[in-house]
Amino acid sequence: MLNSIKKVVVVAPHPDDETLGVGGSISRLTSEGIEVHILFVGGHLPPVYNEDQYKQTHKEALKALKILNVKSYKFLEIPATTFNLIPINEFNLKIKTFIEDIMPEMVFLPFPDRHIDHRIVFDSTIVACRPLKKNAPKFLLCYETLSETHWNAPGIEANFTPDFFIDISLFIENKINALKCYKSQINDLGARSIDANKALARFRGSQNNCEYAESFKVVRILI
Repeated sequence: MLNSIKKVVVVAPHPDDETLGVGGSISRLTSEGIEVHILFVGGHLPPVYNEDQYKQTHKEALKALKILNVKSYKFLEIPATTFNLIPINEFNLKIKTFIEDIMPEMVFLPFPDRHIDHRIVFDSTIVACRPLKKNAPKFLLCYETLSETHWNAPGIEANFTPDFFIDISLFIENKINALKCYKSQINDLGARSIDANKALARFRGSQNNCEYAESFKVVRILI
């Protein structure tokens, strides 16, 4: 199935979401000669954060992208947790423009989880990828991000139940090394720890008879 893919877009609400959710898959895709383009929608900017925090996460993101062999990316620099303050038509257009400029066959987007930014980006990406044109993405997959996706209230709101998996056994160390670049975001314990992320990949692998995997919820697959 991946043989038909030439271009991929990963829409990340913030720096580190791309690596948490899709790091192993990104590394696998780029190793196979597939173009991966990443859109960082927001960042740790005022008023909630300060400029120094943004500069740090920006540098961390560039280091992570180098490990994952990603050469195409864009930072929209929208302050985190303020996405809802932008008129929805303007916000949708920012994501739509990036995707239409690339014309990817596959798009990874965040699952609409506990983080309000993730939910808004999910909605806008769905709008941007509506199958209204022949060049609309044929593969649309939601990724999970530890510390947000698994904090939803089961039975009350959307629950992440994956139905698409990518074997990242050969690329788990690239994912882990990229995660380690985010020193300001990764901690020793809890959902954002290296151990937790590796354990999740191991668990997803065990569900599919491979060593490590990343999991996704299918929005659309057209073949």
